[in-house]
Amino acid sequence: MIKDMFQIGKATFASVIFVLAYSLIFAGIISLFGVPSPAIKPVNQIFKILSVVFGGLLFIRGERGLLKGVVFGISAVIQTWLLFSTIACSFSFGWTLLLEIIIGAFAGGIVGVIAVNARRA
Repeated sequence: MIKDMFQIGKATFASVIFVLAYSLIFAGIISLFGVPSPAIKPVNQIFKILSVVFGGLLFIRGERGLLKGVVFGISAVIQTWLLFSTIACSFSFGWTLLLEIIIGAFAGGIVGVIAVNARRA
């Protein structure tokens, strides 16, 4: 149980780091090329999903991949939301956050199943 929580914690931390890195790179691209405003939110959602994928593939191991993946996906979304809400000094709850949590749980579950069943070389 402790090992599972440690895996979930490491995967969540990696996911948050990936989102931060993607966001910084995307901010540079926005400032250089003037990306239109309607494109920013969908691209950020893709970054969040990719970060869940990479974090899960790196650190989820063993058994109960679906459960660990779902918990990890939800945790990653909540931690990312808390981080960016703190940076923006704006904590807004709504359907968007709920949808992000559902997408994070779904992506995390899929990645968790893949991660525990993938052969390690």
